Amino acid sequence: MITRRTIVAGTLIAAPGLVPHWAQAQTMTKLKAGMVTGIDQIGLPIALERGFFEKAGLDVTIARPYATGVDALNALQAGESEIVQVGVPMIGAVLRGMDLVALGNYSGNATRRGSDATMALIARADSGIDKGNLSSLKGKKIAASFGTINHLYILALLEKAGLAPADVTLVNTPPPDMTVALLARGIDAFSGWDPWPIVALKDVPGAYEVVRGGNVISYVGFNVALRPWIERNGPTIEKFLAAVSEADQWMRKNSKAAAQVATRWIPGLKADVAEAAMEFNIQQADRRLSANNYRALWSAVDRLHRLGFVRATFDVNKHIEPRHMLKVMAEQPGLFSDLPAIPADAAIGPGFVFTP
Repeated sequence: MITRRTIVAGTLIAAPGLVPHWAQAQTMTKLKAGMVTGIDQIGLPIALERGFFEKAGLDVTIARPYATGVDALNALQAGESEIVQVGVPMIGAVLRGMDLVALGNYSGNATRRGSDATMALIARADSGIDKGNLSSLKGKKIAASFGTINHLYILALLEKAGLAPADVTLVNTPPPDMTVALLARGIDAFSGWDPWPIVALKDVPGAYEVVRGGNVISYVGFNVALRPWIERNGPTIEKFLAAVSEADQWMRKNSKAAAQVATRWIPGLKADVAEAAMEFNIQQADRRLSANNYRALWSAVDRLHRLGFVRATFDVNKHIEPRHMLKVMAEQPGLFSDLPAIPADAAIGPGFVFTP
């Protein structure tokens, strides 16, 4: 577990003057949060390092970064965290009976449907896959982390190419292992989130980007907690969402400095890779909620169900609670003033019900 006191004591960062005296003197609410080793998760540690949590009256401890959202949810269920940042893995967890509720985005887009700038498909030099030609994926061995956003991304790319999942061999692989698998020629390509595609391009001779983004999916990346905890902690949730929203805005305005934070939280991440990845990340660092985020979750559930990866679906309205994020949006609009306005037809209120 890492706290801001640990960071300062360890000289990773010193941020004098960021926290006003009134914030230091108030009673702090303790909170345990979890994250995954993705560049799009960095708003959470930024809020810790820059003192935004303390400013909000929170004493936040961040668990070690997990390899995937599946690991983060296991930690949530075990009590290691109280709130975590996950996306697609919440679908399988909900279907298995875990009563999860999404509270806000850690990555996504409230203003439009498509959002996948932080995703890419990377191939090795002699893979036989043509750059930009998705039909050439047929018969290839492709790594993805099953039940995560990179799994959803490759499924969407295959659908776009008119291919079925059975037309390729999908290999279940944690993102940190994908570059090694590509280097060892155990796979032809991998579907991944940043920074791993950029790491592979630098570390694997001849590796190349088949495609990046493309708006083939709507990104699913939520702050998630268990329902009973949410029902007891409304004020804490609102403080948390305000702090990470402030961190997101700082990240959007200070991408190079934000990249330096990422190097302290993602093992082995180099500064040049972090800076390249951050430029994609800030394109979808939008903590707000709109109808587009409900549609993103519904679309992910629908695709996984249609393709046979999950046996059932669920009502997304029961697993998104927007009122805390909407309150932050209404009371602190300055935190989002640098973002495009949410279109009127996508704006939501506390009583919103999504209909596909």
